[in-house]
This record gives sequence, C-alpha cells and structure tokens, in this order.
Amino acid sequence: MIPAPSDSQVAAVRAFNRFYTRKLGALDQHLLDSPFSLAEARVLYELAQSDAISAKEIGLSLGLDAGYLSRIVQSFDEKGLISRTPLPSDRRQQQLSLTAKGRQAYARLDRSSQKEIAAMLAPLASSVRDRLVGAMTTIETTLEPQQPLRSPVLLRSHRPGDIGWVVSRHGAVYAEEYGWDISFEALVAEIGAQFIKSYDPAREHCWIAELTGEPVGSIFLVKGSDDVAKLRLLLVEKKARGLGVGRALTEQCIRFAREKNYNKLVLWTQSILTAARDIYARAGFRKVAEEPHASFGVELMGETWELEL
Repeated sequence: MIPAPSDSQVAAVRAFNRFYTRKLGALDQHLLDSPFSLAEARVLYELAQSDAISAKEIGLSLGLDAGYLSRIVQSFDEKGLISRTPLPSDRRQQQLSLTAKGRQAYARLDRSSQKEIAAMLAPLASSVRDRLVGAMTTIETTLEPQQPLRSPVLLRSHRPGDIGWVVSRHGAVYAEEYGWDISFEALVAEIGAQFIKSYDPAREHCWIAELTGEPVGSIFLVKGSDDVAKLRLLLVEKKARGLGVGRALTEQCIRFAREKNYNKLVLWTQSILTAARDIYARAGFRKVAEEPHASFGVELMGETWELEL
C-alpha cells in the first residue's frame, strides 16, 4: 500500500504552486499586459491549437467550470474573437473557431509570452536551463504519465557529469525492472571509469539522448582492437520508450564505427533484454554465442552479438 503524502510534502507542492504562479505574474488581473485573464488566455490558446473545437472539449482539457467557461466564450463572441457553428453530429453543441481578429489577439499574446519567458531564462547558464526544463518535464510525466511527450529527442556527445548519470541510472533501472543487485552498478561504474581514463575521441564515443534537456538514454562505442569495436551500455529510460530512442542510439553507434573504419561491431547482452535484442536484430546484428551465468544476483543467459561492417 502506498502511504499517504505527508503534511510537509503537501505543503511543499502548495508552496511551489504559489511561487510559480507568482513568478509568471498570473496573479495579476490581466496576463502579460493583455486584456485577458489567465483563464481567458488558456481558452484562447486551446482555440488557437484547433480549427474547430467545442466548449465541452475545452472544458475537459482545462478543467474549467462549465458556467465560467460559458461566460468566457460569450465574452469572446461579443468581442468578435470567435465564430460559432453547430456540430453536425449534435446541433445542440457548437464548434468554436477563432476569427481573424481572434488569431491576431492570440498572436500578440503568444509573442508577449515568448518574450517574458525568454527574459526569465536569459540570465541562466545553458546547463541550468537544461536542468530547469528537465525538472519541469519530470513534474509533467510524474503527475500525468499517460500524456504523450511533445518534444523531439536529441542525441549529443557526453560531457562532464554524464558518465555518473549513466552509472546511476543503469543501477536503478536494472534493480527496479530485473531485480539485479548492486554488483551490476559496480560493473557499469568500472566500464564508465575505464572509458574516462582511456577515452580516445578519434575512435571511441558516448552519446546521450536528451528529451527537453533531460537525459533519457545512453550508448557507448569503445575500441576492442584496431578492427573491432564494442557497443556498450545501451539504456533508454521508461518515459522515453516507444519513441525510437534505442534505435537512434544504436544507428548512431553503427555509423560512427563505419566512419572510423572498424570491420566488426560486437556486444554482450542477456536473453531477458528482449527490447534491446529486437533493436540489435533489426540493425543487422546476429547472435553468435550464448552462455548461462550467475551474475548480479540472478541466473542469466549471456549472449554475444556481432555486426559485420
């Protein structure tokens, strides 16, 4: 049973809500020096995202009281910001669309919002902005895990601090999803430390997958010999699965290996890692050996896969 939230946890969330609302100036009567309140601005945004949408759909999306929303819609209609047409499937319901005047009003509000947020972020270092956006994403995906992720995934080279993240997340993810003990984290730490110590940028690389500034995946290519490279430490966080992150990381690794004139790419995986094995198979790898072993506190079937380049 999940324990009830503590008073301090509830108080912290409430305090954050007050802080963030105040930070964005949403307590002002009108938003961003426009004639619109916060609720009106949110309704205007929903209207701008669709050619036609019903008041009911807007209410469900924003969680607004039907009576309150009706007054906003009426106000928009009187100001010439929207047009109304009956729904073909239910003439009691109306489709709402922004007029040219309404789109102009939204464009002004959108420009003001962009300007205000850019000014708020401007004093922050790039790494701090990334951390801020990542924290916001964490809030969204934690409170509404079923919501689709809106931002594209970025693959970038590793930088200071990333190897520690790779070690930490491998340890946590494999413990949670497969019951592996801390000896696996120790192995990943050894691999990471060796990579840092002997890193040869001409023939080796690590890529980090990012989503809205937050790391969500990793992969390494390390030198085995002059002709053979090793693919290591492919990881995709649960929140980023199904977006093609693992495939993109693997393809990037293969491209790099070919550019550096390796003849073969090899990897070691486990039979229970079905999603990873599927990625490898689709990329052209073939399993060449398997061997049972007891590691990380569990019984496993280790597999060696190879790709001729």
